[in-house]
Amino acid sequence: MFDFISGLFSKDIGIDLGTAYTVVYVKGKGIAISEPSVVAIQKASKEIIAVGEEAKKMIGKTPQDIEAIKPMKNGVIADFDVTKMMLRYFMSKVHGRRWLFKPRVIVCVPSGITEVERRAVVDATLQAGAREAYLIEEPLAAAIGAGLPIHEPRGNMILDIGGGRTEVAVISLGGIVVRESIKVAGDEMDSAIVEYMSKVHELVIGEQMAENIKKTIGNVDDEMEEVFMEVKGRDLREGVPRVKEINSSEIREVLKPVAQKIVDAVKTVLEQTPAELSADIIDRGIVMTGGTSLLKGLDKMISREVGVPAYLSDDPMYCVALGAGKVLEELDALRRVLLSIKRGEE
Repeated sequence: MFDFISGLFSKDIGIDLGTAYTVVYVKGKGIAISEPSVVAIQKASKEIIAVGEEAKKMIGKTPQDIEAIKPMKNGVIADFDVTKMMLRYFMSKVHGRRWLFKPRVIVCVPSGITEVERRAVVDATLQAGAREAYLIEEPLAAAIGAGLPIHEPRGNMILDIGGGRTEVAVISLGGIVVRESIKVAGDEMDSAIVEYMSKVHELVIGEQMAENIKKTIGNVDDEMEEVFMEVKGRDLREGVPRVKEINSSEIREVLKPVAQKIVDAVKTVLEQTPAELSADIIDRGIVMTGGTSLLKGLDKMISREVGVPAYLSDDPMYCVALGAGKVLEELDALRRVLLSIKRGEE
């Protein structure tokens, strides 16, 4: 009876708990939250100062008594307590200040994580206030969110490129047949830009500036028209603020080696894919999801390198969360795609 009443009044949610962004889907409503996975806390008291967008603005700008933390690294929990705080904040934002009934929560996790890492996600979700915690692998969630017919006896290839990790998988009959999970994605691209600006231009920049460069002029398309951008940072030699103009061609050469690692992961999966499914993939192509899949020219580079068409899904930023949401909406029919379930205390 309790479960029936809770199901009627709780706002069950799906969470794409990403390294860069956390996206929350609310059952019956759709995407409700999409904010950076960042928490700013008071060091001494551990009190939350800000979460999400406001906390991200504080990175690199906080006084000594405040710390801006990114609790997720490479798609897994790096700081359990801060992740729990962040989950509780987002869940409270959905439910309001007072919770009458705890929600059921589906959390998306990388396919390559360990059992210990999975357990950490479940425990953090339950301690944040969930009634039940389910897990679903990100490639499956992304494929469902992209509208692929994963339950049919046909090969569907998904390439999900986030902030901390890239997931490549071939899916058929509701399960993952071949997979590859690498700790290479948007964050490594940002780090490469930071290193390049320091070595070549002797300009020290922060990760937010590097991300802005990537989004504004970043590309891996040799045919792209050259564009320029002013970058603000600190002079490495003199220690004073300086502005430097850079162009898209030089950033392209910085990003290509990172993009090549993603291409190599796709090749690895294709090499391991059964012949019958390979034929399907040639016909259907590779579906790209995740925020970093939006990098200009990446779809062309993958198509050229592997000889299979690669194209962006309709809503790449939100495909994983939308997939978790669809499972929530059709839980009885899609329950078999879930990894596990753990109930919290009633």
